[in-house]
Amino acid sequence: MELPALNPSLQYLYPTHLLFPYHFIPENYVHWTETPESHIFSADLPGVRKEEIKVEVEDSRYLIIRTEAVDESSEPAKSFMRKFRLPGMIDLDGISAGYEDGVLTITVPRFRRNGFYIDPADKPEQLEVVARAA
Repeated sequence: MELPALNPSLQYLYPTHLLFPYHFIPENYVHWTETPESHIFSADLPGVRKEEIKVEVEDSRYLIIRTEAVDESSEPAKSFMRKFRLPGMIDLDGISAGYEDGVLTITVPRFRRNGFYIDPADKPEQLEVVARAA
């Protein structure tokens, strides 16, 4: 099916989803979802065995998802590689991954700081001034 040639001025009048109503998702698309507790990456990898998937963190900054052959004589069923820069304030030790029904799901938990609480009863009556700002 051929798409009709468009007048260049139309692309500024109408949004792309109205000009081309077909939903096209690239083959190596990874969906990213953010929740208050974690970041969730999910990738559709049908036909790939669990042993061929490798998830790693590089330099504590990048999440790498790739497929590799299990033995050197064969190639993976589907060649795939994506690299994401991880957001700040995450728990690197808590990263988990699961592969079920052709969908790889990686959970990257956020780092939670334990807040501290100052009891007003512990506040001294007089505060001592050690230094003054210039």
